[in-house]
Amino acid sequence: MLVEMFIKGLMIDPVTNMPIVILRDESGERTLPIWVGPVEANAIALQVENIETPRPMTHDLLRIVIEDLGASLARVVISDLRDGTYYAYLELRRNGDLVLIDARPSDALALSLRSRAPVFVDSAVMERAAAPDPSSEAADNERLQRWLESLDPDDLGYKM
Repeated sequence: MLVEMFIKGLMIDPVTNMPIVILRDESGERTLPIWVGPVEANAIALQVENIETPRPMTHDLLRIVIEDLGASLARVVISDLRDGTYYAYLELRRNGDLVLIDARPSDALALSLRSRAPVFVDSAVMERAAAPDPSSEAADNERLQRWLESLDPDDLGYKM
């Protein structure tokens, strides 16, 4: 089953100093943090802040190419979590056909913002992300997850 999620903001992981995109379901009960690279975080932040660049950025270019080819981004799906890595795909619609394109979640999220396309997460991914791993690193991740879930949107660096 797919769960619709919303990009609630960006923040910096206090442990790794890496950007995190915070996804939250409509009820606010489930949160999914996804660590992204600084370039992708910047692309997301530019869109969140409604900052226009003088020339199209890569995700803007991709949106334009998709539209000019007569397609539209129907939705983004975060479909899997393997060995600590999230997997996603883009669902494009073109002439009544559905085209699935493998994508990194960070790129898919940046594109979803630009295309105003919804984001969905497979419920199995949510379950695996919430399941604790016996390693100490996983225990740290579990503490971080609990901390993220307790955050108020006003605590986030960039909010939606």
